[in-house]
Amino acid sequence: MKEIVRRHYLEQLISRERNGLIKVITGIRRSGKSYLLDPLFRESLRASGVPDDHIIKIELDRIQNQKYHHDPAAFNDYLFSCIKDDAMHYVLLDEIQMVDHFELVLNGLLYEKNIDVYVTGSNSRFLSTDIITEFRGRGDQVRVHPLSFSEFLPAYPGDRYEALQDYMTYGGMPLVLAQDTPEGKSAYLKELFSQTYFRDIIERNHIHRTDILDDIVNILASSIGSLTNPQKIFDTFRSNGEKGLSINTINSYLTHLEDAFIIQKATRYDIKGRKYIRTPAKYYFTDLGLRNARLNFRQQEETHLMENMIYNELLVRGYNVDVGVVEIREHNQRKRTEVDFVCNQGSRRYYIQSALHLDTHEKTEQESRPFRHIDDNFKKIIIVKDMIRPWHTEDGVLILGLFDFLLKKESLDA
Repeated sequence: MKEIVRRHYLEQLISRERNGLIKVITGIRRSGKSYLLDPLFRESLRASGVPDDHIIKIELDRIQNQKYHHDPAAFNDYLFSCIKDDAMHYVLLDEIQMVDHFELVLNGLLYEKNIDVYVTGSNSRFLSTDIITEFRGRGDQVRVHPLSFSEFLPAYPGDRYEALQDYMTYGGMPLVLAQDTPEGKSAYLKELFSQTYFRDIIERNHIHRTDILDDIVNILASSIGSLTNPQKIFDTFRSNGEKGLSINTINSYLTHLEDAFIIQKATRYDIKGRKYIRTPAKYYFTDLGLRNARLNFRQQEETHLMENMIYNELLVRGYNVDVGVVEIREHNQRKRTEVDFVCNQGSRRYYIQSALHLDTHEKTEQESRPFRHIDDNFKKIIIVKDMIRPWHTEDGVLILGLFDFLLKKESLDA
C-alpha cells in the first residue's frame, strides 16, 4: 500500500503552529488522525529543525498509558517532566478523551509559552462539550475525513474508472486500500462497524436497546438523500409493532451516531426566505463503504451514492453545506422544489445539483428548473457522472463532470 500524504490536513496543522491554541484533530475512528499526527506532522517538525526530544508523543490508547486514564494529576506530572528547557516543545496527544478531566490538563499546558499542543479525539461531543465549553475559544479544530477521491486515486492500483467504482462501493477508509480482494474489503468494513463504532457508541452512552440503534442505522443507510426526521423514524417503528420506545430515544440515538461521525446531518435552507427549516432534514454517511457494508452491499443506487459523495467532498473543502428549498408559483399554486446543496464559504456561495446523466434537453431543463427561481447571482452548477468537458447552458448554469469536480478543486469556478 502506497503512503498517502494527507497534504490538505498537514498544511492546516503547519499553518496553526504556535498560534497559542490547542489544535484538536477530530473525525471518525480509523480515518487517519493518528497517522496525520505521527508520522506526517512529526516528520514535518523534524524537517523544520525541531529536535526529537522536543516532540512529546503519547498514545493514550496503548496499554502502557492506561495508568493515566483515571489519574490526570500523574499524567500532568509526566508531561511536565518531559519539558527539557525554554525552547518550544510540541506535545502530541493521541486519543486524549481517554483521560479523565483531560481539559484541566490541557488548560494547564496553555499557560506555558514553550508548549504547543496537538490532540486527537474520536467523537464530536469531545469537541463541542469539552473543548468549546472548557477552553472558551482556545481550541482550534482540524476535522479529518476518510480519504477524498483525490487522495484515494494515487494510491489505487487501477485506472480512474475502476478507482471510482471501488470508491463508491468500499469508500475511503485508509485501510480499505490494504485489502486485496472484495471479500477482504467487505469483511474489514463490517468488522469496523460492529466491533469499533457500535461497541464504542454502546459503551460510551450505556445503550440498552442495541436492536433499535442497529435498525436506525439501517433505515438511514437505505434512505440517503431522502428527507426524514425523528418523528418519521419513530412512526416506522410504531407501525412495525414497537411499543416500548419513545421519540426521545430516537433523538438520542441519532445524536450518538452524529457524535461518532458516522452520519452527518444536512439542514434545509429556504433560499428565498433566507431562513433554516428545522425539520425534516437529510442524513449522509461520512463514508460510503460503511454505509454499503451496513446493507451487505445490496442497495447500490448510483444516484444516491453520487449525491453522498459530492456532499462529503464539499465538507472536505471546508464549505458549510445545506439542502436548498425554493418556492415556485405555477398556475396560482405554490410548490417547493429542492436544490441538492447550498454551499457557503466566506463570501462565496454555490448552488449545486447532482444528476447521474443529462442525456436529453428535457433532463437538463428539469435539473436547471429550481435555479431559475433563485433571484441572486451566485454560481449555479450541475454535477454529472458523464465524462464531459465543462460547459454552460443558455441560462449560465455550469455543467461539470464528476471527475473534474472530485480531482480539480478550482473546477467550481470554471
